[in-house]
Amino acid sequence: MTNATLYQIHGRTAVIILNQPPVNSLGLALRTHLLADLKRAEADESVDAIVLASSGKLFCGGADISEFSSDDALAEPNLPQVCDALEASPKLVVAAVNGLALGGGCELTLACDYRIALPAAKLGLPEVNLGILPGAGGTQRLPRIGGVQLALEMITSGRPLGAAAMLDAGVIDNLYQEGGDFIQAAVDFAQELVAQHKPKRSCFEMSVDTSNVSSEIFNEFRAAIARRNRGYYAPERCIQAVEAACELPLAEGLKREHQLFMECLNTPQARAQQHLFFAERGVAKIPGIDPKTTATREIRKVAVIGSGTMGGGIAMNFINVGIPTQILDLNGEALERGLGVIRKNYEYTLKKGKLSQAQLDERMALLSGTTDYADIADVDLVIEAVFEKMEIKKQVFKTLDATCKPGAILATNTSTLDVDEIAAVTSRPQDVLGLHFFSPANVMRLLEIVRANKTAPDALLTTVQLAQRIKKVPVVSGVCWGFIGNRATDSYLRESMSLILEGASPAQIDKVHTEFGMPMGLPSMVDLAGIDVGILTREDRKAFTTDLDPSHFAILHRLYAKQRYGQKTGRGLYIYEGRDKQEDPEVLELAAEAAKEFGVTRRSPEQISDQEILERTIYPIINEGARILEEGIALRASDIDIVLAYGFGFPIFRGGPMQYADEIGLERVLTALNKYRDTLDKGELWFKPAPLLERLVKEGKTFAQYQA
Repeated sequence: MTNATLYQIHGRTAVIILNQPPVNSLGLALRTHLLADLKRAEADESVDAIVLASSGKLFCGGADISEFSSDDALAEPNLPQVCDALEASPKLVVAAVNGLALGGGCELTLACDYRIALPAAKLGLPEVNLGILPGAGGTQRLPRIGGVQLALEMITSGRPLGAAAMLDAGVIDNLYQEGGDFIQAAVDFAQELVAQHKPKRSCFEMSVDTSNVSSEIFNEFRAAIARRNRGYYAPERCIQAVEAACELPLAEGLKREHQLFMECLNTPQARAQQHLFFAERGVAKIPGIDPKTTATREIRKVAVIGSGTMGGGIAMNFINVGIPTQILDLNGEALERGLGVIRKNYEYTLKKGKLSQAQLDERMALLSGTTDYADIADVDLVIEAVFEKMEIKKQVFKTLDATCKPGAILATNTSTLDVDEIAAVTSRPQDVLGLHFFSPANVMRLLEIVRANKTAPDALLTTVQLAQRIKKVPVVSGVCWGFIGNRATDSYLRESMSLILEGASPAQIDKVHTEFGMPMGLPSMVDLAGIDVGILTREDRKAFTTDLDPSHFAILHRLYAKQRYGQKTGRGLYIYEGRDKQEDPEVLELAAEAAKEFGVTRRSPEQISDQEILERTIYPIINEGARILEEGIALRASDIDIVLAYGFGFPIFRGGPMQYADEIGLERVLTALNKYRDTLDKGELWFKPAPLLERLVKEGKTFAQYQA
């Protein structure tokens, strides 16, 4: 068993090395050993300085948040006690920050007297992303050491800063760039400080310097981040904690920090954000496929079919991580245009300072274009990203089957179509699967990996691991119309359009959705995506169901007929001047005409409550999620949450639809569904509860407790 810490003596310096791979998470064992080693060094009269270092590639990834649901998180010594002990040590303590120091790891460094770092090191306090705030002194020590503005920005955003920036802020004292043994360099730095009689620097003796900041800094900062943090609980408490640092002595500030930490910990937002944190780490686990015993295929070269926006975005993912990629388009002009767009995207990133010219040149050197299928015969993975029509995709896959080498993985980027049907036109269905990237493909983190009936386990595992390599979050889905995401959200569109037909205004629906936490309401999203695109998608949907009701999308068909496609044409469900929009009375007139044609009873907007809009548009997503789960299309309820949160804008602070349902209670969802089932004309068809939902309510269980 690995020792949680290593203890060494270098001359007159004791070195305590964190040794809990892979990330030195600060669980009870590591905290206990660290404190014991600290006491050991303090008791040794031959030691006059202490260095805190790491045996791994990073310094410390922070607290072990799996302890949050157990007694170990508060078991003594807890992390605040360890940090206080470091600060109170009678001997000078230096943190040797060799890599990432996040959360509790960053708080450890702040409790030390001095900090030396490698250039690649980064310090951060990402707790806000888990719905909490730094609870071991970070909100009190960082503003004392680095200033109010830095503390506010780092703590409320959760984004880490590099060692150079932290040096400029006065948090890092020595940036070591000479190479060689870093721990020895830290020891030398500690002894130099001792020789120079440098004093210990305790935050207990410091106050926050507010002389160079506005007296309104906290209110100004609140206003600046209000839109970004709408619906979240923790950011405001982070601000309050930094305010306390400015107003209170450290001991009292730490008490206030702990109080605010506990307030955050017991909120739905914290439960939701931590649920997604763990869900993201569980998506790659595929029942029945052991990564230790399943050999994966080597992906050394990739091809993308189609040079449009999606194809270009997909290609960028691979050249970003050093994988040579070809884009194939039979239209030479379109191909050149697509390659040019990719270069412009990188040039824009270069101008923003997030990419160097050398990196741009390196990536473009990995990219090539062709109009000949013969040129991609040797690729290990090919991803088709052509127009969303089954016949076109089938033709592409017939050609790929005849062209590509044996063992190459053939993937389709379809968002809705039957991957089994596509695979059936090849002689190697075991090599075929879906890789559904979300637009913009080079930005969105989600990747739905569609496992067809005959997809080989090694092909599936290869793409799951490749997705992680290109920094995507892979969620495995079974085959059905729309897979997990589009299928689950189909009712969101349907009910929103139905409500407009019944008398609700697009603005009223947008308001309910944005107040719930969506980045934009469904009507605005339809206009942004394009009504023409939505109509074409509905046409494809007809092949998969007989349940389509023409009344639900009557308003969209009327707008389509008038060539009102949304933002791109200046008129859709709204009237646009640039991105600014205003309501259009004609839309309400068209809705009234359609309602009359289909015999839909109209109500005034005042008669349609916000609660009804919420229940009719959000709860069916949960209901469909229950069906997706019961049918085995999704492996876990948390996988559905990842897809909806990362791909469709379901608010992170609600944790996805299944977590949200667990939070508010499944019985509440079931009761509302049954209400609309009984009162709406076609309620039996659209609001009939999923059998799994009914069963879980009867058994008093949650979606999180469900196991197939």
